[in-house]
Amino acid sequence: MLMVPALSRLPEAPGLVGQDGYFVVHAPRQTGKTTALRALAAELTESGQCAALYFSCEIGEAAGDDFRAAERSILQEIRDRADAALPESLRPPAWPDLLAENPLRRSLSAWARVCPRPLVLFFDEVDALRGRSLISVLRQLRAGFSERPETFPASVALCGLRDVREYKAASGGDSTRLGSASPFNIKVKSLRLGDFTPLEVRDLYGQHTADTGQDFTEEAVRRAIELTAGQPWLVNALAREVVEEMRVPTSEPITAEHVEQAKEQLIQARATHLDSLAATLAEPRVRRVLEPVLAGTLVNLDTYDDDLTYVRDLGLIAPRNPVRIANPIYREVIARVLTDGVEAVVFADPRSFVLPDGRFDMTTMLAEFSRFWVENGEILASGRRYPEAASQLVLMSFLQRVVNGGGYVDREYRIGRGRIDLLIRWPYYGPDATRCWQREALELKVRRAGESDPLQRGLAQLDGYLDRLGLEHGVLVIFDARPEAPPITERTSTTAVTSPAGRSITLLRA
Repeated sequence: MLMVPALSRLPEAPGLVGQDGYFVVHAPRQTGKTTALRALAAELTESGQCAALYFSCEIGEAAGDDFRAAERSILQEIRDRADAALPESLRPPAWPDLLAENPLRRSLSAWARVCPRPLVLFFDEVDALRGRSLISVLRQLRAGFSERPETFPASVALCGLRDVREYKAASGGDSTRLGSASPFNIKVKSLRLGDFTPLEVRDLYGQHTADTGQDFTEEAVRRAIELTAGQPWLVNALAREVVEEMRVPTSEPITAEHVEQAKEQLIQARATHLDSLAATLAEPRVRRVLEPVLAGTLVNLDTYDDDLTYVRDLGLIAPRNPVRIANPIYREVIARVLTDGVEAVVFADPRSFVLPDGRFDMTTMLAEFSRFWVENGEILASGRRYPEAASQLVLMSFLQRVVNGGGYVDREYRIGRGRIDLLIRWPYYGPDATRCWQREALELKVRRAGESDPLQRGLAQLDGYLDRLGLEHGVLVIFDARPEAPPITERTSTTAVTSPAGRSITLLRA
């Protein structure tokens, strides 16, 4: 298994422990949080300065609002983990009466009194608890806080998907009013377990090379960094897909092409992590953030900041502004999930879009999509879960169907830009049998009720996109979503126009 040292991922944690701090560690699923916390607890205990224990609260989830049952489950988990991870002199004594009031506080107090070192506890998966069970655990920790370190754990870290402000909603509070910090208002800091840096990705893949002798080419590493943006599960999953599923022989280097193929296989297989991530797209809070990102529109700011924090904690949005999908793989997954079912009604044969010289036939593709849109567009768009981005999602699904298998579709969208940028990358062989890449750029815009024709602004924006790509031609697609728009059969047309910079642009109105 590829590993990054725990202290490099949570460099502030030892200092907070040394200050007897109560703090929060949060990170999206499959980011290596559990691995880092376990390693950190072991390192702190081995240092001789404290008795640190990692354990999971997930076992208490089944208890629901039965907080006494949840607390008993957690205390049993603590004992089991302590027996496995701590020397006998640091393990807890027999718990006091678990049927009495506040058994968690009383038990931790009993342990802190007899432990020869300050007690440090990492409550992982604490947000698996719900309702009264979560409230009870948080309030007992808060009640014992003033007694630390002599008769209560000196330092406690609550670890989960979300920051502590979200615990109020999880414990049954009003999710639209998260002003107070919840029953756990004694925290000194919230730490977000970050994504891998480019250097850490290189070091991780270097571990594979050191173990097997198989190199990752520089292009492969760069592409993996670009596709994953350092998201830990994706970084490891790409490598695992290449090595274990594609079984690239160790005598061959791993190339960027292998990484691309691994990405596609991961997405098509809808690996467990990607599937659980996709399941969150139906949540209203997630939709309120992602829909304007996909549509390029502005947002209602009433609850947006809290919703944005929530979606960032899930890992769907990049940790820093501007607001955008976290990485290219998630962009692919989100688009495919939201257009689920559209590809099934695209009957065009992908082979019919390949020219005799092996290049992709953009002219035929646009003509075929126009026919498809006239016949199916309004029905398909009206049934999408994210209606603000429905038209663009239908086109992306059509492209995915006709391009997938021969080339790739890269997507760029972020909030407030008023557009989606797409890049088709299509491999073919030139006259001298060298491998070449055809690149075709598309910009998608929507004209909404009360808006003027976005043609001129769209052409100027497309010029900027083409400048960045170094291309001299492109496609501008304008969907007309106004209630007063002409019928779809009348408004769908393709014409040639010239951009402000003099480029040849194909304009598709739909």
